[in-house]
Amino acid sequence: MPLAVYVLGLSVFALGTSEFMLSGLLPPLAEDMGVSIPRAGLLISAFAIGMVVGAPLLAVATLRLPRRTTLITLITVFGFGQVAGALAPNYPVLFTSRVLSALACAGFWAVGAAVAVAMVPVSARARALAVMIGGLSIANVLGVPAGAFLGEHFGWRSAFWAVAVATGMALVGVVFLIPTLPVPDERPRLGQEVRIYRDPQVWLSVSVVALAAGGVFCAFSYLAPLLTDVAGLDDGWVPTVLALFGIGALIGTAVGGRIADAHLFGVLLSGIGASTVLLVALALLGEYAVLTVVLSFLLGVSSFYTAPALNARLFNVAAAAPTLAGATTTAAFNLGNTGGPWLGGAVIDAGFGFTSTAWAGAALTATAIGATAVSLRLHRRTARTACAACATRTASASRVIIGAGADGTPDRASEQVPADKPVRTDT
Repeated sequence: MPLAVYVLGLSVFALGTSEFMLSGLLPPLAEDMGVSIPRAGLLISAFAIGMVVGAPLLAVATLRLPRRTTLITLITVFGFGQVAGALAPNYPVLFTSRVLSALACAGFWAVGAAVAVAMVPVSARARALAVMIGGLSIANVLGVPAGAFLGEHFGWRSAFWAVAVATGMALVGVVFLIPTLPVPDERPRLGQEVRIYRDPQVWLSVSVVALAAGGVFCAFSYLAPLLTDVAGLDDGWVPTVLALFGIGALIGTAVGGRIADAHLFGVLLSGIGASTVLLVALALLGEYAVLTVVLSFLLGVSSFYTAPALNARLFNVAAAAPTLAGATTTAAFNLGNTGGPWLGGAVIDAGFGFTSTAWAGAALTATAIGATAVSLRLHRRTARTACAACATRTASASRVIIGAGADGTPDRASEQVPADKPVRTDT
């Protein structure tokens, strides 16, 4: 694995910490800004909205630009966005800073994923993407709990300052360790890349990613109040449980990245299925503190176990457009990160309580299982069609090349491939 891939993973640590740290900061932030917890939760959706819009927009805008320069510019803008958030005097300014930071984050994700995939063979795509996602997992292990700790002891703004510092360190790594990539012989063409959206498998993959991510983050976004108000844990437990979720995410990413290249659909179905079961268990058992802590850890494992496969699947079905594939993957994940917290806030506002976020999340992940099953069926049908076409071509070639003997009768070899029998292939 090239060193540059690991540098991208370390950069994603700073980005991921900013994206998810609000899960542990909602109560103090809401109190300081004078808003409700569900409205403060919309700041998570605001970041996700910026990611959804920014990923394809910046992918298109930077399609013909040097990728190293693009990465440097985007992570610099992201760092300034963290400073703006730390200095925000009110909720609207903070909301705006989150959207702007997300635009830069989305562009970095999209371009960075395309760079990572371009530097490895097809058979190692899931592993390369797992390294990048590993940065996100480490953000959940270290960054998010650290942000919650800083918020509890030094105020929520200190978490934004810490991310700004981490972003500066990531910028140094990108400047000095990401190589200048060679310009491809054929410049990317937007008209050619957008053709991937004609493929129904692309849209099915987008749906699976959005539903799977939305289901998990519908519950995860409100994990802090669930732990304190439902399970009865002290506020000091929140960083610990978030760290356990992150450790589970790191384990899940490592395991999923190892086997996703060989068993992609198996990883998707088993991982999303496990997340559904765990969310239902969290909804039923959320009042029991020990079980809630254990379930939070296992949910981190199951949700990030599928992440490399979700990424790789979209890159596989959109192979003709590597830049837009990365942007589409980023947008799809953040459609889920937008819809999940919104749905969670909606069920809380409707008076169903914090455990209802787990029920709503389970409904989304169950739908993702159905979409995955449809995608698998289409994949198998396409594979059978390609195999049959290959068999026909092979049979025709055998008859033409072998032909008949000198006396006009079929020779011994031609009799081994009758015209009315299919030829077995391993396509």
